[in-house]
Amino acid sequence: MVKNKFYITTAIDYVNAEPHIGHAYQKIIADALAKWNKLQGKDVFFLTGTDEHGQKIALTAKENKKTEKQFVDDMAKKFIEAWKVLGIDYDRFIRTTDKDHKEFVQDFVKKIEKDIYKGTYEGYYCVGCEEYKTERDLINGCCPYHPNKKIEIIKEETYFFKLGNYQKQLLELYKKNSEFILPEERRNEIINRVKEGLKDLSITRTNFDWGIEFPLDKKHVIYVWFDALLNYLSGAGKKQEYWPADLHLLGKDNGWFHAVIWPAMLLSAGEKLPKTVFIHGFLTFNNKKISKSLGNVISPKFLAEKYTSDVVRYYVARNFVFGGDGDFSEEKLVERNNNELANKLGNLVSRVSTLAEKYGIEKCENKLLKKLKLKEIKGLIDNYEIDKALNLIFEFIDACNEYVQERKPWETKDAGVLYELADSIKAISILLFPFIPETSEKIAKVFGFGIKTLKDINKPLTIKKIKKAEILFKKI
Repeated sequence: MVKNKFYITTAIDYVNAEPHIGHAYQKIIADALAKWNKLQGKDVFFLTGTDEHGQKIALTAKENKKTEKQFVDDMAKKFIEAWKVLGIDYDRFIRTTDKDHKEFVQDFVKKIEKDIYKGTYEGYYCVGCEEYKTERDLINGCCPYHPNKKIEIIKEETYFFKLGNYQKQLLELYKKNSEFILPEERRNEIINRVKEGLKDLSITRTNFDWGIEFPLDKKHVIYVWFDALLNYLSGAGKKQEYWPADLHLLGKDNGWFHAVIWPAMLLSAGEKLPKTVFIHGFLTFNNKKISKSLGNVISPKFLAEKYTSDVVRYYVARNFVFGGDGDFSEEKLVERNNNELANKLGNLVSRVSTLAEKYGIEKCENKLLKKLKLKEIKGLIDNYEIDKALNLIFEFIDACNEYVQERKPWETKDAGVLYELADSIKAISILLFPFIPETSEKIAKVFGFGIKTLKDINKPLTIKKIKKAEILFKKI
C-alpha cells in the first residue's frame, strides 16, 4: 500500500443520459478534495468514470439505433469532455467495459463463490435504477426516483449473494466506526434499515446479455450494480496499491449499495474496507428537478463556457452545505461571481498588483497574515464543511481589502504594506487553488510564486517586481 496516500472516488455515472450539473457537483467537490490533499503533501489517487452495462443501456442504445458498444463509447466521450472543461484532474477514468475491469469482476466472483448460490428471484425491479425493490421502497406502487415509469415484476433464474450473512458484521462496523457512513443523518437511515434484516442479493440476470459474463454459468450476466461497485478495487492503481479508499463520494440514491452491499462484498472476499462513504444530497436547477427535458441548460460544458469553469466550481463549493440537497440557481451564481469573485477577490488582486507595479514591494514581517484562520480552514475542509471554509477564506480577503483602505498605499507609497498584501494574496491563492485552480495559477504567475503545498503559505514572498494583473472575473 502507498504511504501517506489519499484515495478518493466518485460514483461512476450511468451513461443512459448526458452529464448534467448534478454529476458535475460531485466531481467538482471530489476534484477540490483531491487537490486539497495534494497541497498537504499526500500521494493522491482520484478515480472517476462511467457505468456502462445493464438493461437500461441495452434499451437506450436500441432507441438510438446503435449497438450497445457504439452507444457507450459515444456517451463516455461526453463525460470525459465535460470533466475536462471543468478542470477535473482525475488519475484514471474507468469504464466498466474496460478489459481489466471485466477480468477483475470475474475473478472476484470466483473469490467469493462460497457466498453464492443458485435460485429464483421474483419481485419488483426498477429499470431506471437498475435495482430490485421491496414494497417498502415504493410510493403508490412506483419507484420514488422514477415515478412516471411502471415498476416491473420479474421472475427469473438467478444466482444470489448471501448478503443476509453479513448483517451482524455490518452493524458492528457502523458501531465501531462512526466515520464509515457520513453524514450522520444518512448513517442513521442505513443502520435502521439494516437492523430490520437483509435479504440475499440477486447478482445475475438472464433476460438480456449486455453485461459481464458470469464465470460460474455462461447463461447469466452479472448484475450491473455488482459489476459497477467493483470499479473502486479494479481501478485502485495497477496493483490495487491505493486500496482501501479513503473516501467514496456518491449521491443519496446510491447509499444502500455503497454502505451495505459493497462492504458485505468486501468482507466476503477478505478485502480491507474503505474509510468513509460520504452520501450527499441532490441538486435541482432553478427550482426544477434535473431532467433530460432541460437539455443544454444543465450541461456542465454549457455552464462552464457561459460563466467559466472557475465560477461554476466556486459557486457549487461555496453555495451548498455538502451532504444536503440544494438548488443550482443561476441568479445566485451571478451574485456570488459579482460580489465575491469580481468585487472582493478580483478587486484586491487588481489594486495591489497595480500599486505594487508602480511603487514596488519591500520585504517585511507580514502582520496581516495573523488574521488568516488557517488551522480552522484546514479543519473545516478535512471535515467536508467546505462552504464554511470558503467563508473564512473570504473573511481574510475582506480583511485585506480593509487593510488597503486603512493604510492607503496609493498615498503613502508604502512598499512594506504592499509586500504584506502581496504575501497575503499568495496565501489566498494557495487556499483557493482546489476550488478555482485556473484563477489561482494566474495570480501565482503575477506575484511570482508556485502553488505546491500549504506550507508555502508561511514562506515569505521573494519576488521583487510585480506587473499589473489582468481582470480575473468579469461582472455578469
